[in-house]
Amino acid sequence: MEGRLRILFLNSILSAVLMFGAAGFAWSAEAAGQQQVIQPEIERRTIDIDKIDTEDFEIGSYVGLLSVEDFGANMVIGSRAAYHVTEDVFFEAAFGISDTSETSYERLSGGAQLLTADERKLTYYNISIGYNLFLGESFIGKSRAFNTALYVIGGVGNTSFAGDDRFTINLGAGYRFLVTDWLALHVDMRDHIFDIDLLGDTKTAHNLETHGGVTVFF
Repeated sequence: MEGRLRILFLNSILSAVLMFGAAGFAWSAEAAGQQQVIQPEIERRTIDIDKIDTEDFEIGSYVGLLSVEDFGANMVIGSRAAYHVTEDVFFEAAFGISDTSETSYERLSGGAQLLTADERKLTYYNISIGYNLFLGESFIGKSRAFNTALYVIGGVGNTSFAGDDRFTINLGAGYRFLVTDWLALHVDMRDHIFDIDLLGDTKTAHNLETHGGVTVFF
């Protein structure tokens, strides 16, 4: 009888120990599950993106080539000023000057001059409206981004050439690259369209211009 009581007593103690151990193991597993073993280290990169200055006025100069129909391609220099009405729309005034070359007729005739030296000088001015088609960013390296814009532009003005003032329509497109928040680089292509009757017949001349320039915002 005494042996049975001992066995029952030992079984009770063993059961209690097993239950306590199981509860402790479950608590340890739960605690381990809640504890984050690996602490991720996220390093965030800081990229400074140049933005257009808070002012809306832009002024600058440019140099390039102007191909005057029948009078060759020659260097053109000019200046521009723009006002940005919105992020997409801007108005621009431009002035340019170029010296034209002799025509093929003048070169082949052996001395016949169609124009004097003063008449051969070409100047123009125009007022245009532009629209930014695509505003984007260009990346140089991994940590520098620059704002850019591809735009179209068109307007009207006047061209003084061959002793006469000629009403002119200009159409074109350009690319603006902002180096800083106040300095921009431009590459433009324009077509200056006006009527001319210098060689006997009146015709509409398309005079293509390509230039690059620098502008500042203020």
